[in-house]
Amino acid sequence: MAQSDIREQVDLIREVFAYADQFRGGTFVIKISNQIVDHPDFPQHARDLALLHKSGIRIVIVPGARKRIDEVLDRFGADKRFKDDIRISSGEDMDLIKMAAFDVAHRVMTALSGHKITAVIGNWVRARSRGVINGVDFERTGSVDRVRVEALTRSLEQGHVPIFPCIGHNESGDPFNLSSDELAGTVAVALNARKLFILSTEDVMYTPEWEVPENVEVLDDGRIFRMVPDAAEEIVKLNPDKPGRFLLRTAAAACRAGIDRAHILDGRQGGVLLKEIFSNLGVGTMVFADAYERIRPMESSDVPGILDIMRPLIAEGILVERTREELERKQNDYWVYDMDGVVHGCAALHPFGESSAEIAGMAVDARYAQLGIGAKLLDLLNEKAVEDGISRLFVLTTRTADWFLARGFRDGSLSDLPAERREEYNEERNSRVLVKNLDSN
Repeated sequence: MAQSDIREQVDLIREVFAYADQFRGGTFVIKISNQIVDHPDFPQHARDLALLHKSGIRIVIVPGARKRIDEVLDRFGADKRFKDDIRISSGEDMDLIKMAAFDVAHRVMTALSGHKITAVIGNWVRARSRGVINGVDFERTGSVDRVRVEALTRSLEQGHVPIFPCIGHNESGDPFNLSSDELAGTVAVALNARKLFILSTEDVMYTPEWEVPENVEVLDDGRIFRMVPDAAEEIVKLNPDKPGRFLLRTAAAACRAGIDRAHILDGRQGGVLLKEIFSNLGVGTMVFADAYERIRPMESSDVPGILDIMRPLIAEGILVERTREELERKQNDYWVYDMDGVVHGCAALHPFGESSAEIAGMAVDARYAQLGIGAKLLDLLNEKAVEDGISRLFVLTTRTADWFLARGFRDGSLSDLPAERREEYNEERNSRVLVKNLDSN
């Protein structure tokens, strides 16, 4: 096996372990479309859910039942009525709706039991009538009034996987048909879940099939990677005919209500849950409410990971070799790009006197270069230099001159370097000198 292949596999394993440790003891709420429960790949999803549960992550499942409800209503000749994609549920139909909802939930429970997981179907929500909206009586279609968090938490602490059928009862014991999307989001917020996952039958969101505003991150292959709730709402408006817009609304609403991350996945692909959870790039689209990515000062614990990122660049002659001791000695000069606790890039701002500073040690994990990490680090160092009263930046480079020139640097000479740095210049390396005057920006 090639050395690069070994390194890539080791990096992936490290990333998995980092996330496994981070999420252990946390709660994931997973909404699974009815069609996914019927899909040939559902047994693989059940196996992955069992694996997550056994790894110490608390799992809560909300299976959708629309398809099954339609099938049961059709079998008994009952009408299907909708308003704004919300089912109008009559009192006469509630027994049929309950039968369908609990049937889907039971199928999920049975699949998990095959992996020796104790899953329980329960009534942990109190419902209320949706009522009459704009003249439309939704009859026995309801909304979530309250989640019985204490009882639900006890079940989780006992090692159970709770399953929520889309049925709730009011204080009088009357049953109501609930939106599984609303139910999943409300349960996630009530439990202070780390993540909400939506496994649907919709295709992964790509451009140009979807129109997106400029502030939404799109990967090189066109996959719509991540966005904040406001951007999700803007995409919904730009794509009024896309069925997947309802999933974006659900994800955005959950994040606004307090969930950090909501992930939209194509559940027809086996293994998507694990790929999404244990990789920063994932395989779906994520709506996030907090600082998913951040640039922060380097910590001592970051050094081993930074050395791993630098190693292939050193081997190619792009970077000068640095030791752990050198990094720790100049720790205060370094900044790192952190995504969910995993470092994927670094750069240093070494001051020389009061007026100049060197940009050095810039390294980005090649797997994440498409996220523009290098440019974000450079922007931060520019701002930091201005704050510190520095008027000139310089960089020594052998292979990346074009990248810096495109970002405001210009060719310089040895005479542009501070005397101290000029004395350290490596003639054999013959690096180009690039400079940037900050006071002329």
